[in-house]
Amino acid sequence: MQAELILRIIGFVVFAIIGWQLGGTVSGHPSPLTDPTGLRYVIGGAAAGGILGFIVMPWLTIRPSAWARHVVRQLSATQLLAGTVGLVVGLLIAALLAWPLGLLPNPFNRILPFIGAIVFGYLGILVAVTRQHDMRALFSGRRTRVKAEEERSPVLLDTSVIIDGRIADIATTGFIRGLMVVPHFVLSELQYIADSPDTLRRNRGRRGLEILEKLRNATPDRISFSDLDVPEARQVDEKLIQLAQQLGCAIVTNDYNLNRVAVLQGVEVLNVNELANAVKTVVLPGEAISVDIIQEGREIGQGVGYLDDGTMIVVEQGQQFLGRTIQAVVTKVLQTDKGRMLFAQPQEAR
Repeated sequence: MQAELILRIIGFVVFAIIGWQLGGTVSGHPSPLTDPTGLRYVIGGAAAGGILGFIVMPWLTIRPSAWARHVVRQLSATQLLAGTVGLVVGLLIAALLAWPLGLLPNPFNRILPFIGAIVFGYLGILVAVTRQHDMRALFSGRRTRVKAEEERSPVLLDTSVIIDGRIADIATTGFIRGLMVVPHFVLSELQYIADSPDTLRRNRGRRGLEILEKLRNATPDRISFSDLDVPEARQVDEKLIQLAQQLGCAIVTNDYNLNRVAVLQGVEVLNVNELANAVKTVVLPGEAISVDIIQEGREIGQGVGYLDDGTMIVVEQGQQFLGRTIQAVVTKVLQTDKGRMLFAQPQEAR
């Protein structure tokens, strides 16, 4: 606030001086201060200029600076570099066209070179940012290098996948090759959950913070905490989707609703639950497996056990083996929204 006031005062003084000079010029008197009419022009011009400068100075300095800072923070380093190169190339093309355009009759010889600089500068930035990967392939001479860079593009982690915790194990195996980015608003949501008065939510939030600490210690060069934000979006999921669209990267999550909404908006999603289901042990009907019967099932006589990967096995007539390890033959494999469920019968009963 103090800086804005200082800028307003500077604007008041500068524009007052400009208004003073314009007032003297408009009056037409060589010494306007000695002429009553000229003095009115000078004082009026200085007052109008000072008031105008006091009002518009922040809009000429602070507001454009804040807007530029916001735009730059939303862009990646690759986009900034490509935009700068495109601007330089566009201005060079405009400079080459300035000489023939300067031969045109007045006023075209003064207007068209200026318009050309604006148009070609904008087109240079647009083309360079849009085709940055192709430009990199052109300069390197190897398209495979660009493909490798795309495969290592960053991914955004959402709150649910951090709290889930499996992302830490996945990251250490190297399956996620890109940089894992945790935006500041996701970190703030985790902190908010960790400070919740509800014990369950508080424990979930603290678990998420512990997982982030584990990730930072295990893979310090693969995780980044970014202050990138989308101020116009309110919800964390909405911020993640829009940020992924801006950066052209994927979202890692196990949130079903976020997954559906992101896919509908053209954002790539890496779902940890889908990965877990994909790598579960393949068991076909008729195969014999070893299972620990640890609890009773919903139906009479059923026993329930689990494979090492967490797959539930419902054993018909298995209640009598509660607390024992038996050999069971798979009779049916059922795929549900929550995962896969196996039905089996004790091998002794067959």
